[in-house]
Amino acid sequence: MSLQTSKEEYAQALRMGEKEYNERVAAGKDPGPAVLDELVPDIDSLTVRDLGLLEIPTERIVGVKSAGRTGALTAGFLPLLPADSEFAQKWTALCSAHLSDTGIREPIECFEYLGNFYVQEGNKRVSVLRYFGAARIPAMVKRVIPERSEDPRIQAYFEFLDFFKCTRLYTVQFRRPKDYEKLLSYLRKKPDEVWTETERRSFQSKYYLFQNAVASVNTKNADILTEEALLLWLQLYPFEDLGKLSDGELKKTVSELWDDVLTVQGDSVLVETQMDEGSKPGLLTRIISQVPEHLNLAFVQQLDPTKSGWAMGHARGIEHLKEVLGDKITVRCYENVNTTAEVEACLDKAVQEGAQVVFTTVPQMSTATLKAAVKHPKVQFFNCSVDRPYSSIRTYYGRVFEAKFITGAIAGAMAENDRIGYIASYPIYGVPASINAFALGAQMTNPRAKIELRWSCVAGTHQADFLADGIRVVSNRDVPVQSKVYLDFCNYGTYRMDAQGELVPLASPVWVWGKFYEKAVRGILNGNLKNDKSTQARNYWLGMDSGVIDIDLSDKLPDGVRTLALLLRKEIAEKTLDPFARVITDQNGTLRNPDGQTGFTMDELIHMDWLCENVIGSIPEYDQILPMSDTMVRELGIYKNRIPVKKEIPADEDTNRVG
Repeated sequence: MSLQTSKEEYAQALRMGEKEYNERVAAGKDPGPAVLDELVPDIDSLTVRDLGLLEIPTERIVGVKSAGRTGALTAGFLPLLPADSEFAQKWTALCSAHLSDTGIREPIECFEYLGNFYVQEGNKRVSVLRYFGAARIPAMVKRVIPERSEDPRIQAYFEFLDFFKCTRLYTVQFRRPKDYEKLLSYLRKKPDEVWTETERRSFQSKYYLFQNAVASVNTKNADILTEEALLLWLQLYPFEDLGKLSDGELKKTVSELWDDVLTVQGDSVLVETQMDEGSKPGLLTRIISQVPEHLNLAFVQQLDPTKSGWAMGHARGIEHLKEVLGDKITVRCYENVNTTAEVEACLDKAVQEGAQVVFTTVPQMSTATLKAAVKHPKVQFFNCSVDRPYSSIRTYYGRVFEAKFITGAIAGAMAENDRIGYIASYPIYGVPASINAFALGAQMTNPRAKIELRWSCVAGTHQADFLADGIRVVSNRDVPVQSKVYLDFCNYGTYRMDAQGELVPLASPVWVWGKFYEKAVRGILNGNLKNDKSTQARNYWLGMDSGVIDIDLSDKLPDGVRTLALLLRKEIAEKTLDPFARVITDQNGTLRNPDGQTGFTMDELIHMDWLCENVIGSIPEYDQILPMSDTMVRELGIYKNRIPVKKEIPADEDTNRVG
């Protein structure tokens, strides 16, 4: 390689460096490399470990150890000094060596901090090798270990240290706890399983394929790491597909999922408490906006409505929809869809049979629903769950805590010994809000009332234990549909035991799914609810003001208590009463709403993870719940980030029920 050619390469690198410098200055960014001594001023007080010689990814070299020569390089390690400088001469010599048979063999010296590298010796070697696109550089590495803290990035880094012990990979650097564990589950690897060199190289080759696909899609340079996008992609596709899909096919899958990647990483979930149906559009508006006059609807149910109260509630909602919209809709129902593979196949079948809008009626179907929505972007998908951070599907659920406040007030009025039993369902989003609303309602009518809490997802004979222990008023599962039979059965709703030992029904919240389905479908027919993607997930959380949540009152409820319940129902539905707009103290004595006026935001209510002071009991940990509750708690659990990640099962071996 001639010296002249190396000088020409330097001139080209210098032009690129000047361009990068100007662009970063114009964007308000520091044009030079990051300086570790400035990022970590107390570095001398931290633990430093010598890792010896490693091959490190060039993309992770982000700065220098000290600020001595930062003016010679851009943030991307491109040169900035003129061609007649000593720096340029040494750069040119290294360039000649790199392009010759000799190559650049001497390793650089650097420090690693939080997965990134800062060069102490060898800046020009890094500059030359990065200019020529080298993927990896040999380096003598010293690791700077930060102090442990609650910072998610620090927590993730300590998880990386365990990941690195087994994989020897610097490629993956998550910013959130638990992500390494999730990745290993998708790869069907145990956390302590040591990788072979073949496995390491195979992963890296597939990872770089995915990285290139992300780079081609991320044209606006969103703050998304390749590994973060990969985690969402792996929810829908097996890792092996990275070696089977063509570049075009892979880029297509990433592009289709990109809005959801942005949504998940941005943690942007819009909770909508109302659904505006809009007004019937005129002919011109219908033509211009392509608003449909007729809709083909599909409903996918996990169980048979004749055997499941939850499925029956949705089936009743579908019948209501047929009655009010008649020939404006065609409805197909798919029932007993139990495994993940069955859900995916059923959703594809629904689309093939002409469905324009698809509703899946249990939270456990959310991932399969997302996969179908990405695969069929012209079809509108809804999933019955809450707090799902995806933009390709919309979710819907009910603010049942509003009705629970009323049943709590009834229970407080009826509990002669001030003791009330409460059997909660799962420790999932929204359930603590329902428990607390019930407790506040009971406290309103009986300041001495204590709520003794049990969980149906934890082993035990809770109803029998309550009654045997002298508790005469119990709140059990909510009535799934408006039905006197369910309420009178007393395994549902709130009831009391009379002096003769008979169970007497009092009241229960009920789900009125027909109201939601009518609003949603009318909204689509009126052009107000469009199938538009954005970087914000939409979760509909509807309550008593919309009619999606109501309360059934027993004929045996005393007149005075009935009058109070109806008054509370009216005020909540008209939004003149907020059950949480009062001073609230939790079990630890902490004031949760000190001013007693504003209540809580919808997001705070959904993610509530504490209990009121008059609740006796606690939220169960994951290892306490029954296996049958595992899927639901993994999907929507309030502490799901603390749950051990389940090892993924290949799609062709999946026989697990979704619930």
